[in-house]
Amino acid sequence: MRALRILLVLVVILSVLFVVVDRVAAHFAEGEVADKLRTSEGLAATPDVSINGFPFLTQVAGGELDDVEIGIKDYEAAAGTGSEKIRIDDLKAHMKGVAFSGDYSSATAATATGTATISYDELLKAAKSEPTEVGPGVSAQVVGLSDGGNGKIKVMVDATLLGVKLPHPVPVLSTVTVKGDSVQVRADSMPGQLGAGLAEKSVRSITDFQQAIQDLPGGVRLDKVEPTSGGVEISVQGSNVRLAG
Repeated sequence: MRALRILLVLVVILSVLFVVVDRVAAHFAEGEVADKLRTSEGLAATPDVSINGFPFLTQVAGGELDDVEIGIKDYEAAAGTGSEKIRIDDLKAHMKGVAFSGDYSSATAATATGTATISYDELLKAAKSEPTEVGPGVSAQVVGLSDGGNGKIKVMVDATLLGVKLPHPVPVLSTVTVKGDSVQVRADSMPGQLGAGLAEKSVRSITDFQQAIQDLPGGVRLDKVEPTSGGVEISVQGSNVRLAG
């Protein structure tokens, strides 16, 4: 009995040591991947990296990590041609089947899904912010965006009719969708307050707009978009996503 108790104690001690060593190794790997990702993506701050699954050392022996979570607080994506950028907040991605080199200098995920948020103020930059003529004696400009409820965006439009500015912005409920690598905002119907007889195309030149979002981390791409109280939440996905190298 005494020998059995000693054996059980040794098993417990070894198990605890294995868990400690496994977690230390995982923590080291998280730091290495985070540093490589910061360098490869040119990030201003080191991202959060969490390697899920236990034991970690078994995954290392197989050369592939089951599940890696990446968190990037602020990311500046390309906003189309030129050097324009758009800020994306709280990008969180789940990477599955991450193959890596021994020194973590390269890592590629078989698949990736994630979410991020674009604030309404940031998306507003894509709309026309200067008064634009949409018909004889009628000019308008977008002055604000907000959650319109039921999956819609509320586009607020300032209008001037025959030299008289309307006392309040005109609300226009709009649908937001993903079109290629852009977030597209399109009015559900034309606002009558802007005056009758105006060509729909002219009015839509103000109310409708789109924002390109390119060069996302690792090559993930836009999948879908949904309005929320704090901005539009975008979903991204990709395959053979490069984390580093």
